[in-house]
Amino acid sequence: MQNLKLFNSTTLKSLKLKNRIVMAPMTRCRAIGNIPNDLMATYYKQRASAGLIITEGTSPSPNGLGYARIPGIFNDSQVEGWKKTTDAVHHHNGKIFIQLMHTGRVSHPLNMPAGSQILAPSAVKSAGQMWTDAKQMQEFAVPKEMTAQDILSTQAEYVNAGRNSILAGFDGVELHSANGYLMEQFLSPYTNMRTDEYGGTIEKRCRFVLEVVTRVAEEIGKEQTGIRLSPYGNFGDMQYYAQIKDTYDHLSRELSKLDIAYIHLLDHSSTGSPEVPIETKKMIRNNFKNTLIFCGGYDKARAEADLRSGLCDLIAFGKPFINNPDLVDRMENNWPLAKELSMDLFYTADEKGYSDYPMHIKEAILQ
Repeated sequence: MQNLKLFNSTTLKSLKLKNRIVMAPMTRCRAIGNIPNDLMATYYKQRASAGLIITEGTSPSPNGLGYARIPGIFNDSQVEGWKKTTDAVHHHNGKIFIQLMHTGRVSHPLNMPAGSQILAPSAVKSAGQMWTDAKQMQEFAVPKEMTAQDILSTQAEYVNAGRNSILAGFDGVELHSANGYLMEQFLSPYTNMRTDEYGGTIEKRCRFVLEVVTRVAEEIGKEQTGIRLSPYGNFGDMQYYAQIKDTYDHLSRELSKLDIAYIHLLDHSSTGSPEVPIETKKMIRNNFKNTLIFCGGYDKARAEADLRSGLCDLIAFGKPFINNPDLVDRMENNWPLAKELSMDLFYTADEKGYSDYPMHIKEAILQ
């Protein structure tokens, strides 16, 4: 069998990975009451053959619970709930990072607990609608522009969530600064119209993100800290702006100085967004000295090609992991990928379309 780089072991800082395949973070909405549960532990355990799993977006704060049934990591019950998942993954020799996702303006009050508030860099409403269990599809709400105190307290929530993540047994934390959520909202001049030290110039718009990264890395260790970016993506009503390349040039240089474990670069072009130009990918590769993960519509052949070119170090797969819990084995052995993918069950509440997809060889199902 050809020795493909995709299946070779590697390291992420000091963390040993059994292959270069990453399970990408995917919101699945199974956390009833925002608490991780046994069903979620089963789902991640089934996919522990990945070199690295990155969990679904997990809120560091009640204010970040924008979607129905997404998990948090800000209270003791959530920490205990996540331990079920980390224990299960580690038992099967897997590695797992948690993705910290504060949704910012991408939210609705019906999805949030009492006493919480929808925060954003500026009071700019997102176009479109989102699902609520109480009243189904609803228009996005106008967020509250964050005060200086809101910024400090939100950063402290990220730090606390990072600390809780390590207590829950995670190997590290990915900070979600992509897909139009809070951290990316600070980067764009369309969602950040501030005139203080957090808005205006590229350096000021990047400040919140870099401060969060710095503080979390100081709390849990830079080798356990990563970040996800999606330049040119339009998810979450993000708009193109002329300074995108310059923004991510500055940001990637500063992230390299912080010596964090990785940048996870998401290209949404496979789902209709503009492609991240190859020049931008090469720029980030050149700027950032540590591990670079690419994600976005990959198959085995393209993943291997990008790894061999040196353009990136790891490849993340999203949807293929949904209906192929044994995706690594299927690709390595050239077994066919499952064709059935129940997209109408992506965000429902039970095991259907979640943990009930079969392995290629039934005897391989993890017990």
